[in-house]
Amino acid sequence: MTSAPHPAHVPPALAPGRVEELRTRVRALFPGVRADLEDLVRIPSVSNPEFDQTHVQASADAVAALLRGAGMPEVQVLRVAGTDGRDGAPAVVARRPAPAGAPTVLLYAHHDVQPPGDDADWSTAPFEPTARGERLFGRGAADDKAGVVAHLGALRALGDELGVGVTVFVEGEEEIGSPTFVDFLRTHRDLLAADVIVVADSANWKVGVPGLTTSLRGLVDLTVEVAVLDHAVHSGMFGGPVLDAPTLLARLVATLHDEHGDVAVDGLVHAPDPTVDLDEAELRADAGVLPGVRLAGTGPLTARMWTRPAISVIGFDAPRTASASNTITPSATAKLSVRVAPGQDPAAAMAAVRAHLEGHAPFGARVTVVEGEQGRPFRAPTDSTAMRSARWAFAQAWGTDPVDIGIGGSIPFISDLLQEFPDAAILVTGVEDPDSRAHGANESVHLGELEKVVLAEALLLEAVAATR
Repeated sequence: MTSAPHPAHVPPALAPGRVEELRTRVRALFPGVRADLEDLVRIPSVSNPEFDQTHVQASADAVAALLRGAGMPEVQVLRVAGTDGRDGAPAVVARRPAPAGAPTVLLYAHHDVQPPGDDADWSTAPFEPTARGERLFGRGAADDKAGVVAHLGALRALGDELGVGVTVFVEGEEEIGSPTFVDFLRTHRDLLAADVIVVADSANWKVGVPGLTTSLRGLVDLTVEVAVLDHAVHSGMFGGPVLDAPTLLARLVATLHDEHGDVAVDGLVHAPDPTVDLDEAELRADAGVLPGVRLAGTGPLTARMWTRPAISVIGFDAPRTASASNTITPSATAKLSVRVAPGQDPAAAMAAVRAHLEGHAPFGARVTVVEGEQGRPFRAPTDSTAMRSARWAFAQAWGTDPVDIGIGGSIPFISDLLQEFPDAAILVTGVEDPDSRAHGANESVHLGELEKVVLAEALLLEAVAATR
């Protein structure tokens, strides 16, 4: 964990009792914040183009109405065309100009969500928010409609006492890789320019202990096809000397890890190990690892998840068992997701994985690699003025110091923000905790933690105002 904030880091402009005053305000307004979150969860704003996109528009309109109600004087729902000429999803941009001489803070979140998956895997309907204990369940309850209402709550708590300019940017296509994000930044650069950027799309260390995300892995995905025949043949007549493509693809995929489960691809790098680690029993419980299954890899668990590469098979094309015939399958394809350590160029990682796959063709099979998405990793300075302000705000809200954490997942658009706004300080915060199950069935947010996030963000805005 980080050390306690030095007294010099406490924002000097905050009057005695201001923290408790804001805590009381947040407590009073939080039932309304929760109700707004429930209303947003009821909108099935799945940005995957296979789903009805009118819901994404409805979600953007609802967010815009909430921001107007929170006192933002300039609110727009905007789209831009991507490089393919098609319009992107609707994003909401709300602005309150900065007082003279004050900095501007950009508050980011996204209102689109992942597909719900199989309803049978959910204990309750995915788009009907349901409270059980201290948690609110529903698709988007954590990722990232909780981030949207955290911004709303902070703005309501401060009201006309905002000492900074604020721009709220709530995009609608993060869950499909933000395909028009860069075009949006460049088209609306003047609207979005800021001194500090708060990205509310990450997680905390655990319930009761906040986290500040200081590193994110990058992302590379690709497909690899293994082909052995130009057409299917009878498995009885030719089985033996001819191995089927799924078997050979399995052999190829198995070369990506060594006997310990560590990634075995030359050219993929490691970042330094984190200074904190996870309890294995907690990790197994959080991930739902079955009894008897050994965890893969060596070294600290946090290093394996945050600062070292990881490769997963996330899709596999081969005959379905229900429709399989007694033939030798001529080709099979796998989709690989490669998480890249902070500090590595994703193009170099892509080239390394391609070279490995093409260099390990089993039994001389034809291996074809098709490159997909690339996203850069992120590593934040840990002792900037903005980071010190965030540490103070989080410590006040939770009553304990935040932990510097990494996230094994990727948020590629953060690198896009840095490229377009190189002088801005970026803070990556979040509402999720290890049991939030973002992207999975029974996604949820801990309501007590959400209230603390609202308070922490209000205090952060006060602290940034005090640094001018």
